[in-house]
Amino acid sequence: MKKHPYDAPIMSTDNRIATQMNIEYAKAKMPADLPRAERIVVEENIKKLLKENNAVLVAHYYVDPFIQDLALATGGCVGDSLEMARFGQAHSAQTLVVAGVRFMGESAKILSMEKTVLMPDLEAECSLDLGCPADEFSAFCDAHPERTVVVYANTSAAVKARADWVVTSSVGIDIVRHLHAQGEPIIWGPDRHLGKYIARETGADMLLWQGSCLVHNEFKATELMQLKKKHPEAKVLVHPESPDSVVALADVVGSTSKLLQSTYEMDADTFIVATDLGILHEMQKRSPNKRFLAAPTAGESASCKSCAFCPWMAMNGLKGIEQCLTNQSGEVLMTPELATAAKKPLQRMLDFAEAQKQRVAASGDIVKDRALFANVGAA
Repeated sequence: MKKHPYDAPIMSTDNRIATQMNIEYAKAKMPADLPRAERIVVEENIKKLLKENNAVLVAHYYVDPFIQDLALATGGCVGDSLEMARFGQAHSAQTLVVAGVRFMGESAKILSMEKTVLMPDLEAECSLDLGCPADEFSAFCDAHPERTVVVYANTSAAVKARADWVVTSSVGIDIVRHLHAQGEPIIWGPDRHLGKYIARETGADMLLWQGSCLVHNEFKATELMQLKKKHPEAKVLVHPESPDSVVALADVVGSTSKLLQSTYEMDADTFIVATDLGILHEMQKRSPNKRFLAAPTAGESASCKSCAFCPWMAMNGLKGIEQCLTNQSGEVLMTPELATAAKKPLQRMLDFAEAQKQRVAASGDIVKDRALFANVGAA
């Protein structure tokens, strides 16, 4: 990877303070667990409301397990951000309820402008999105007009609209390798760890925006090595948004979908998983006889060794889903002009994947579609 005299700052001081305030606000808004009897009543009402509103629930792997299970029980989808958006696009429902963070709702809207897209809480953010304001990122791009702009799916619609390509953590390497072969220097945003990983794998000339994921940035190599010593038989699964010292210890590096796939395809009984704790629910469901250990993080206190969860994802609650369906609240709105501009680089990725014989079209059958999305999964 080439050294450059200038990379974008992580973010401005004002933005950094605002992001920290958002984190604390998200933690304060995390809904309390519902008593079992109340939860069952709410779930049944959501099922009824989904039918009445011609709606489908799509949920990310990182949200509450009860929401994940409800999405599947009602014919919806549990998956990565792009999988959620593509599923919603292909589904006949006129209303999409997106349980995730704001950029995921925007992605769903970009691909389904004719549909109503609702979210349980529009204030559910993402540190990568917050750390890459469209105006600052656009100025960075303007300062390097000779470079092709490639952005990760974990960005706002406005940032996508400024890009030449939108990529996911799986297909990103292939696309960057393709651009590098054509001699194109690249601006990459926003995750610096994923950018470094791709640059190292491809040899591409990449200027990196210095953003990071609140969750993955906290994994620590020293603690991971200590856990590995206690469980030498365990396979280590790492998302490439993690620091390179953590990636170096991995048996498998990849998107959320790839890590999930590895757990039931690999001949191993124990896995150490370095991504958001929410994925452990689906891993355990797929492989009930296997053991899954959360990779250690810096934590939030001296006693916290596994605090790998996104507070914004945790803002999604069953009551919030019930309310948005009841009141038609939390609607994701977008101008046609912005959606058109943001869809172009996203469609370019999908066309590239199709040309590489990576099928990405959704059938509406979630079991069948899991394999289709394996090579394009976002974070």
